[in-house]
Amino acid sequence: MAADGEQRAACEVSQALARHLNCLNDDNKSTRKRALTSIQKEAENKRLSSGALQEVFGELLKPLLRCLSDPTEKCREIAIQVLTHCVTNVPRPEEALPYLVPAITQRLGSPEMVEPSEELRLALTQLLTLLVEVCGRKLAPYLDDMVRILQRTMVDPFPDVKKESCKCAANYARGIPEHFHMQSESLIKPLMQTISHQHSKVRVAVIQTTGAVIQYGSGKSVDDVLSHLAQRLFDDAPQVRLAVTIVVGNWLLELRDRYSYFHKLIPLLLSSSTDEIPDIKQTALDYWQKIGLQWETENEDDLKDKMDFSTECPAFYPPGVQRPSLGCRELIFRNLSKILPAVSHDITDWVAGTRVKAAQLLVVLLLHAEDHTTQHMELLLSTLYRSCLDEEEKVVHNSIKSAELIGTFVNPEVFLKLILPALEKSPISSHLTVLAAFIRRSSCEVLKPHLHRIADVISKAEICQGSEKVLYSEQLLCCIQSMISIGQQNCTDISLQCMKVLITILASPASETLYDQVRGVMLSLAEAQGVSGLQGLYRQHMQELMQWASKGHHHWTSYSIERAQFEVLITESGPVIGEHLNLLIPVLKTCLQQDKEPQMRLKLFTMLSKLLLKAGESVNSKGHFHLYCEPLIRDILVPNLKWQAGRTAGAIRTIAVSCLWVLLQSEVLSQEEVLQVQDVLMPQVLATLEEDSKTSRLVSCRIIKALLGICRQHLDPDKLNTIYPELVKRLDDASDEVRITAAKTLSLWFTLIDGRYETTTYRGHLEFLYRCLLVHLDDTDTALQATVLDVLKEASAVYPSVLVQEIEAVKHKHRTPVYCDQLLQHIQMNQDNGST
Repeated sequence: MAADGEQRAACEVSQALARHLNCLNDDNKSTRKRALTSIQKEAENKRLSSGALQEVFGELLKPLLRCLSDPTEKCREIAIQVLTHCVTNVPRPEEALPYLVPAITQRLGSPEMVEPSEELRLALTQLLTLLVEVCGRKLAPYLDDMVRILQRTMVDPFPDVKKESCKCAANYARGIPEHFHMQSESLIKPLMQTISHQHSKVRVAVIQTTGAVIQYGSGKSVDDVLSHLAQRLFDDAPQVRLAVTIVVGNWLLELRDRYSYFHKLIPLLLSSSTDEIPDIKQTALDYWQKIGLQWETENEDDLKDKMDFSTECPAFYPPGVQRPSLGCRELIFRNLSKILPAVSHDITDWVAGTRVKAAQLLVVLLLHAEDHTTQHMELLLSTLYRSCLDEEEKVVHNSIKSAELIGTFVNPEVFLKLILPALEKSPISSHLTVLAAFIRRSSCEVLKPHLHRIADVISKAEICQGSEKVLYSEQLLCCIQSMISIGQQNCTDISLQCMKVLITILASPASETLYDQVRGVMLSLAEAQGVSGLQGLYRQHMQELMQWASKGHHHWTSYSIERAQFEVLITESGPVIGEHLNLLIPVLKTCLQQDKEPQMRLKLFTMLSKLLLKAGESVNSKGHFHLYCEPLIRDILVPNLKWQAGRTAGAIRTIAVSCLWVLLQSEVLSQEEVLQVQDVLMPQVLATLEEDSKTSRLVSCRIIKALLGICRQHLDPDKLNTIYPELVKRLDDASDEVRITAAKTLSLWFTLIDGRYETTTYRGHLEFLYRCLLVHLDDTDTALQATVLDVLKEASAVYPSVLVQEIEAVKHKHRTPVYCDQLLQHIQMNQDNGST
C-alpha cells in the first residue's frame, strides 16, 4: 500500500510538472520564472519519497540544466536551487553526473567567465561540493572536468567562491586519492595565486586545501609551494600561521615521500615553534614531538644503541630548557647539513622579519644538534659574525643565544682554533660578541686550560685597540666579564691581561658611556682573586702596567692610544701611583719637553694638574713626592714656561704655571726645597706676567707672592729690585683682579726690605715705586684705591720723607685727595709714635 501511495504521488507530480516544463521554453521571462517556481514547489513536495524524487529528478534534469543558461538571473537561481535539492535528497545522485558535471563545467570552467552573477557562481560551486560529498569515488571519471572547474573558481574574484572551491578541492582529493594524483599538480598554480589574498579566511582555506591536494596528490608539488607557505609564516593573522603549522605537521607525519622533504619541511614547523602566539607554538611543538616519536618507531633498529644510552639529560645542558626527544634530535642531526645553508642565507635577508625568523630557528636547530654542531662550525661562525652586527635587536639576541649553545656543546679546542685566528686577522665587534657568548656558556673545567690563550689574544694591541666604536668596546668588555665569571679563582693567571684590556677600554672614546661598567668588571676581577678593591688590583699589577703603558713613550703624540692608557693608569690608580713615582716622573720629563707635540704636552699637563690638586690621594700618598719636586720644577715646569708662539703653547704655559701654583699650595715642598729652585723659578714666573692669558698673569702674581713669603730673608736687594718692575706693570692690567693681586704682592714686597736695603743707595727705586703707586691711588676702581692705600701705608715705613715729598707733589692733581690726606696722616702718626 505504501509503494502504491508513492507511485501515485510521483505520477501526480509528473503530471503537474509536464505543464510547467513546457513553459520553460516560453519567450516571456515571467512565464519561465513562474514555471520554475512551480517546479521548485513540486520538487520539494514532502509527499515525495526519495525513490519518487529520483524519478522526478530524471524528468527535470535536462530542462533544469538548460535553464542554467537562461538570460534571467532569477531563473538560473531557482534552477540551481532545485538541482541542489534533488542532489541532496535522491538516493542515486551519480546517475545525474553525465549531464550535471558538463553543465557546471560550461558555466564555471570556461576560460572566460560565463556565469556573471557571483552569488550564482557560489551556488554552483556549493552544488559541486555537494556532488563530491554525495557521489564520492563515482566522480573519478570526471577528474579533468572537476580540475578545470576548480582551476577557474579558485581564482574567482568573489572571495566566497574561492573558499568554497578550496573546500570542494580538498574533499575531492580525499575522495579519490588513487586518481587525483594524476591531475593534482594542475591545482597548485591557482592555489598559489590565491594564497596571498587580502582576506585571511581565504588564505586559511587555500593553505588547508594545499595540504590536502599535495597529501592525496603528487608529492612533487611540495617544492612549488614551500616558498609560499614560508611567506605565510609572517602573516599578520594568527589563524593563517596556525594553518601552515598544521599542514606542514601533517605532511611530516603522513606524506608518502616525507623522508625526501624532511630538510625542507622541518624548518617551517620549527619556525612555528618560536611563534609569539602560545597556541601556534604549542601546536608546532606537539606535532614535532609526534614526528620525532614516529621516526623513532620507524627507525628503531638504527637507534637501538642511542636509545639505551641517551635517556638522561647531560649535566652541561642549558638550565630551564627541556631536552628534545631522541627522534627529534636525530632528525635534526641527519638533516642539518641541508638546512643550515638556507638558514645562513635567510639570516642576512633584506627583510627584517625573515632575518628574525631565521635567527630564532637557528637557536632551535642548535639546541637539537648538540655536539653534532661541531661538524658545521665554519658555516655557523661565518653566519653569526654577520648576524651579530644586525640592526634588528631580535636578530642579535637570538644570534647570541646560538653562540651560547655552541659554547655549551662544542669543545673549546675546536671553537678557538677557528675564532681566534679570525679575530687576529680582522677584529670586528661580532667576533668578540660570539667569543664572549661562547665563553659565558662553556664549562669551567673544559675552558680552564684555554683561558690564558684567550686572554693573550684579546690583550694584543691590534685587538684591544681594534676600533674606537662603542659597540666594539662593549663586546670587548663582555669577553673580559665572561672570562672572569667562568674563571673565578683561576683569574689570577689572566688578571694582568684583563687589566690591560680594561684600561684600554677606559682610554678609548667609548669610556664615557662604559666607565661604570668597566669599574664594575674590575671589582669582579678583584673579588675573584680575593684582592681588596680597585686599589689592591692596581697595586698587584702596577709595576707591569706602568712598564706596558709607558713603552715607546719617546714617540707619543696626542693621538697615541698608549698615552691615553698611561693617563688612565695614573689617574685611576689613586694612591697606588704614589708608590711608583720612580716610573712616573721620568716619563713626564721625557714627554713634556718643548720639542714634543704641543697637544700631547697639554693633555699630560692637564693630567698632572689633576694629580697635584689631590696630591695626598695620588702622587703624595706615601709622602715621597717632595723628593721628585726639584726635577719636576727644573726639568718639566720651568722649561714649559718659556715663551713659544701659538695658542696651544700659550695654553701649555697657563696650565704649567697653574701646576706650579697647586704644587706650592699643596705644602708638599719644604722651605729649603723651595729655596733650592727659586733662582731658576723666579725669572720664568716673572716672564709669565706678560702672558695674554688672564689666568696666567693672575696665577703668576700669586706664585710670586707665595715665593716672597717663603724666601723672605734670602732675597738680597738686587733680587728684590728685579721683581717689583714686573709687578708695577700689572697695576695697569686689563683685569681688576690681576691689578689687586699685584698690589697685594707689592705690599708683601715692602715688608721684605731690611737693613741690607740702603735707602740712600736705592732711593731712585723707591721714588719710582711711590710715584707709580700714587698714580693708582687716584684710580677709578675704589677697590684698587683701597688696596693701594694699604700698600702705601706699608711702604711708608721704608722711606717716609721721600713718600711725603711725592704725595705733596701730586696731591693737587688727584680727583679725590682724601686718600692722600689719610696717607699723610698715617705717616705723621707713625713719626709721632716713633719720636715718643
